[in-house]
Formats: sequence, structure tokens, C-alpha cells
Amino acid sequence: MPISLSYPLHNKHLLWKPKIKLTVIPVCPEYSGARSHSSGASTPGKHRATTLDIPGLTRSKVSPDGRIAQRDVGSKLVIVMVGLPARGKSYITKKLARYLNWMQHDTKIFNVGERRRVAAGGSVPSAGRNSIFEDELRDSVRELSIGGGGSAKIDNEHEILPPAAILLNGTAVEPPTPEDIITRDPSPMSDMPYLSPKSIPASANISSTSLSRTSVTSPMKSTRGGSIDQSAQFFDPANERAVQLREQVALLTLDELLDYILEQGGSIGILDATNSTLKRRKAIMDHVRARAGPELNVLFLESQCLDKELLESNMRLKLSGPDYRDQDPTLALEDFKKRVALYEKSYVALGEYEEKHNMPYVQTIDVSRKVIAHQVNGFLSSQVMYYLLNFNLSPRQIWICRHGESLDNVAGRIGGDSPLSENGVRFAKALTKFIGEQRKLWEQYQKSKALSTHFPPRPGDSTPPNPQYAAQNAEPRNFCVWSSMLTRSVQTVQYFDDEEYDVKQMRMLDELNAGKMEGLTYDEIRKQFPEEYANRKRQKLHYRYPGPGGEGYLDIINRLKAVIVEVERMTDSVLLVSHRSVARVLLAYFRGLKREELADLDVPLGVLYMLEPKPYGVEFKAYRYNPSTDWFDFMPNYELRQASYY
Repeated sequence: MPISLSYPLHNKHLLWKPKIKLTVIPVCPEYSGARSHSSGASTPGKHRATTLDIPGLTRSKVSPDGRIAQRDVGSKLVIVMVGLPARGKSYITKKLARYLNWMQHDTKIFNVGERRRVAAGGSVPSAGRNSIFEDELRDSVRELSIGGGGSAKIDNEHEILPPAAILLNGTAVEPPTPEDIITRDPSPMSDMPYLSPKSIPASANISSTSLSRTSVTSPMKSTRGGSIDQSAQFFDPANERAVQLREQVALLTLDELLDYILEQGGSIGILDATNSTLKRRKAIMDHVRARAGPELNVLFLESQCLDKELLESNMRLKLSGPDYRDQDPTLALEDFKKRVALYEKSYVALGEYEEKHNMPYVQTIDVSRKVIAHQVNGFLSSQVMYYLLNFNLSPRQIWICRHGESLDNVAGRIGGDSPLSENGVRFAKALTKFIGEQRKLWEQYQKSKALSTHFPPRPGDSTPPNPQYAAQNAEPRNFCVWSSMLTRSVQTVQYFDDEEYDVKQMRMLDELNAGKMEGLTYDEIRKQFPEEYANRKRQKLHYRYPGPGGEGYLDIINRLKAVIVEVERMTDSVLLVSHRSVARVLLAYFRGLKREELADLDVPLGVLYMLEPKPYGVEFKAYRYNPSTDWFDFMPNYELRQASYY
């Protein structure tokens, strides 16, 4: 019988109750099966075999495309992040999600902090977010009062509280209207609003150092009325009402994640939060088992940071985040350190408790300098573990381009193994000179940056210093040049000096094999194989060329996996000279493109792409070969776009 789920962390004094009805089976020692999510082909109560599912490389009756079938809950994975603030949890989750989605495993991040800011009234919901859950979070604010004292209790669940109020320096401010909210320019954190000056009364003397703590009481007449102070005291374990709100937000976010896994076809959900107490982690496990049963895999992933310089860099980076943007950096850093200190009061690292209760976990210390694993089982969990072992923050550049123009390019033929044309040879010579020049400029820049690096970072620093700069600037850095084994690619890198560059050919970088259509033009394929032509045009990402050796884009993704992991692992810069299909797949990974964008990405001959990994993402630049100057022109504001190739 359907029942309304009672969350274990909500006490009897809590006014808020979940408005989403969840059909669950209470957990008990005799519990042996999960709630059924089968398509009708599974046997009730049977634990299904869970082996690897790789899109494009495996298939079955229930999963003809190789994706994890909806009924195979035991093959899916929930990753629960653990760790104190500024330990790189969000950095890890974003890289993991990018890699797993690139591998065609449907993955989504559920960030509790974002939803906490929505619940506390300090943020506008991101576009595309589940509005039902956003309403639930807003309703939490209606029925909770977070006071300045931190230890206030609701003694009577029927007590009447005064209306909500926002106070700035003791002056009441009207709740912001939609007209008061100004949207920032697009950025990784552009979903944060700020108030226009007209929404603040002239009598309120406001500066970066004089904003008083916001006071909110409830119930409210409008979900947009008021916002809760989220300074350090909000995270004090003694602030019971703040604790209640944070736990509500965490469990509602977990429900959203489980809906994605159990109802919406997702394969991996990542719960991005501190989850730093045993109480919270136990509640998460209880909730997952109540909804999904014992089969759904849960992996706790903790990021620790013992390197003081790295930690200081992480803290500086946090000051550009949504909780501290536009605040005085000195005061913001002080407040953030207070927040971390409050978290540390109740923080318990992964270890003894998880091992005693057979809970799988991974600890990564100082960005994978040291990695500890416990009971990591399952295909997806092992893929996550393998990827985590190859993280590093070393500054480096990754260059990607296609080979120079070949004779088959001139004739419009696909595949083959033709040599470079005269124009292609000129491109190869210019590429060698340009990369040599860029290498020198970049090394000079790194040396000057290392000399100006200071710890701790100072207020106003635009970018946090990277502790790994200093350790590696003393000696010249290696530079790798990798090409495919096809003639046109090998000839493109023939002018690089083996004494100055580590030149290597890799079959993984070869062009997509067109099977029996190798050497044909697109027009010939359309005329001779009209059905195949139409099939590929309709589902290009999943199409595989017929005939011996025929490949598709999913095959390219899987053979490039080793290349991607090696590029992530290595600390040297690298130039990858390959082909159109391979360049598309590489750029899709580093730029985090959606899968529907991959197969039609415009990657013309003569364009050189530069990617530089950063703590906040990847810096991206593009240069175009200019035959009249035999040099490469920088293209400002260049953006990858789609093309209408066959």
C-alpha cells in the first residue's frame, strides 16, 4: 500500500513534510527485494546478473543499444560525494560526469548546495530544473525559521510565527520582484541572481562590509519572499533549524537523483554535497535502500586535501562561487574559513564505520596523490576508480588538429591512405614552426607566473595559484606529438625533431573505418547505397559502416578511452594530429559536448585547437592556418558549431 515516506532525520517538531507520495517498502531484516522496475521480463524477487554494458560494444534483448536496461537496477550507480568544503568535490564530480557521459553512460550531477541556495531564497532555479522539487524546497523555507541564535527550537508545532522579513542594517526590505533580479552573463555559475539597486531602500547603508545578517521567519505568503542568511553561522551544528533545512534539502535532492535513476533511465547519479557526518551518510543509505532495495550500487567518494598550499588555492577559488561572489575577498575568505571550521566539528572521514557495514568507498587525497579503495565492485564503479587514478592538476596544453590536406581530400573521397597534397606539406611545415613558437611562449609564461606566485593568495587574485607550478618549472617540460598510423597523419608530423619532441604513432587515432565504402565519395555512397546513406544520416552517432572493419562513432569513443585517460594522467603538453571523426570525439570530451552534438561537429582542415585544463574547466582557443603567410591566425571568440556533413 502506498505510504508517505518519513525521513529518518526529520523530528517530530518539524512542520515540513514531503508532499511527494513515495511508494516504498519499509526496510526490515527480512527485506530481500527492491521495488520492481522491470519491463516485464524479469522474475519477481530475482537478483539479475550485472555485467558490463557498453553502448556500441554490447547488446541484449532488453538493451539492444548497449545501454543499461531500466530493469537492471543492480548495474546502475549512485555516487555520494563526501568531504569538507574546498576539497575539490565539485571539480571531481564535473570531470567524472563529463567522462562518463562521453562514454555514453547517462550521468547527472545533483548539487545539494545549489538547491540549498534555492531553498534559502538566495538563488533563482536553473533553467530545466525540476519545478516540483524547487517548489518543495521553497515550501521548506515557509515552514522553517532560521534565527541568529542558532539553537532556537520549535516547541509547539502549531505555534504562529510572524511574517517573513528581510533586514539590511535593521531596515526592512521588500522581497525582490522578477524585475529586481538581473541575470549575469553566461558562466559556469551564471544561475545566481543579484538585486538591482532599486530593490534596496535608500535608508539602508550597504557596503561589502556592512551587510547585516538576513533574518527570515515563516510561514510566508509567497515562495519568493525573503532569503535566509547563509554565512558561516548557517553551517553551525548547534543551529538546529539550519540543520533541519539542510537535511531536508539533501534528502529531497536525493529523491530527485533516485527518480532519475529509477524512473527516467539514468545510469549514474552523483550527489554532490559534504555528507560529512555519519548521521547524514546513514540517512542516505537508509533512504536509497527504502526506495531502490539492496541491488542499487552506492559508492561513497571522499576528497581529502592535506596539502596546505593546495587547500589555500581551493579556498581562493571558492570565493568566486555563488556564496561569495561580489563580496570583499578578505571578509569572504574569513567567513568561509569559519564555515569550514564549523563543518569540522561534526566531520567524520570515511573509514571504520563504512568498512564495518560493508559500504563501498573511495578516498582520494590531494587530487589522487593517494587513493584508498574499499569493496569497489561493479563495472561502473571500477570505471570510476580507474579514472580517478589518473587525475592531476599539472599545467599543460593539449593541441588537437586534423592532418594536412591529402590527395583523397582533394578528390572528395573518404577513408583511404593517400599522402599529403602540396598544400598539406606546407601545412605540416607551418604546424611544426607554430607549435615550436607556442611552446616557447608558454614555457616563458609559466616561469614568470611561478615567480609571481604567492601563498597564501592575496585579495583580488583573479586565479588561484597552482602548487604544482613551482615543482615543475625548474627544468624544461617534455612535449609529446601523437599522430595516427595513416600516411597523411604521419606525414603531417614528419618535421618535428625527435630530439625535441616525443613523436609517436597510435592506431587508436586512426580515422573511422568506412568498411566496404572506403575510398568512395559521399555522392557515390548516396547513389550506390541509398538505404545505408539514409540510415547513417538518420542516426549518425549509432551507425556502423557495413563490411569488413566497418566502424561507427561509438567504436571511436571506446578506442579513444585509453588516449583520453593517458592525456588526463600525463603532466606534459601534447599535440594530437588525427582525422575528422577522431577530432570530433576528442573535442566532445574536452568541451563536455552533448552526445547529439558530437557526430556533426564542424572540424575543418587547417584549424588548430588549444585546450588548457584549469581548476574551473578548460580554457579553449582556436587558430586557423593562413596559406598566404604560412602561419596560424588566432580566432577570438571562436565557438564550435554544427555542420551539415554527410
